[in-house]
Amino acid sequence: MADNKRDYYEVLGLSKGASDDEIKKSYRKLAKQYHPDLNPGDAEAEKNFKEVNEAYSVLSDADKKAKYDQYGHAAFDPAAGGGSGFGGFGGFGGMDFDVGDIFSSFFGGGGSARRSNGPVQGNDREARVTLTFEEAAFGAKKEIIYNRVEKCQSCDGSGAAAGTSPKTCSKCGGTGSVRVQQRTPFGMMQSTRPCQECHGSGKIIEKPCPDCRGSGTTVKRKTLEVNIPAGIADGQEIVARGQGDVGKNGGLNGDLYINVHVKEHSVFVREGSDIFCDVPITFVEAALGATIKVPTLEGDIDYEIPEGTQTGSRFTLREKGMPSVSGKRRGNLTFKVIVDVPKNLNAKQKDMLRDFAKTCGEKNNLQKEGFAEKMRKLFNGKK
Repeated sequence: MADNKRDYYEVLGLSKGASDDEIKKSYRKLAKQYHPDLNPGDAEAEKNFKEVNEAYSVLSDADKKAKYDQYGHAAFDPAAGGGSGFGGFGGFGGMDFDVGDIFSSFFGGGGSARRSNGPVQGNDREARVTLTFEEAAFGAKKEIIYNRVEKCQSCDGSGAAAGTSPKTCSKCGGTGSVRVQQRTPFGMMQSTRPCQECHGSGKIIEKPCPDCRGSGTTVKRKTLEVNIPAGIADGQEIVARGQGDVGKNGGLNGDLYINVHVKEHSVFVREGSDIFCDVPITFVEAALGATIKVPTLEGDIDYEIPEGTQTGSRFTLREKGMPSVSGKRRGNLTFKVIVDVPKNLNAKQKDMLRDFAKTCGEKNNLQKEGFAEKMRKLFNGKK
């Protein structure tokens, strides 16, 4: 069976050795893409959704991930000796399934043997922040405004109207799950399913809170001040732990993933931690050498260019580029000089350039005179 399975990293669109954040980010994206609620009646999407969840259940667990990295699918295949087999049903295929999981998949049932009303982590949220080039370079404080699910203040998250409280479900005794028996090829087997009376919550709300309609949660607009680290790049993410949706039944809050967009700069172009720009210079400065002004992130500085500098020549200023987010090093600034060839020269300037060309032994441009200039020389007695 293991030979027919796709590689878990391939399922999540990752390379082996992907970080926990990369695994979680890819899972969130794909689970949303293939979720059955968004693809009703799509068998292929449902198949992909299950495949993505299976891959994530392994790669998000450090121990399982280590086994998978070493042995592949064989680590969880009882036939290959990698899993614990059916012994006690405690580690079927190494996937930590329980009885309810196994036989619900065999017979089309739903649910799990785990407590349905146990702690559940809240969903993650996403937001976007736009920075100037300078804010990305030096860091900044930004206010992020987004919506998230929070505990209802009117009922303190109970879901019951003021003056009332939820009651323990009499059918499941507050566990949120009930045991059922099924006849299988292996005999009568007992499994656990969510209680239909309380929908797995273990509580019955007779009079729901009017503000949250019994859910115990409401959607609120949240403003969060975030410190943007110096050196952050376009497309990177900042994770604000615990700033996502509120968890259920005492579960942890989800996280907020903030996608960073950096505006283009009018002068600088960034590549990694290095930045680049063009600096115009005059023909005279290029020929004779000069002290020119070079823009940097901290302002203009003086730089001495040598005589005979050619257009396109590059010069590097060490550690004048972008800082790294880790703060360990800073990139360089490389500027390219562009010689600005003068236009609309007057007659005297052209004569001076021709005299200069003669001293250099150039001949190509000496006879290229305009008609008006030739007439002027003729009337002045020049030949």
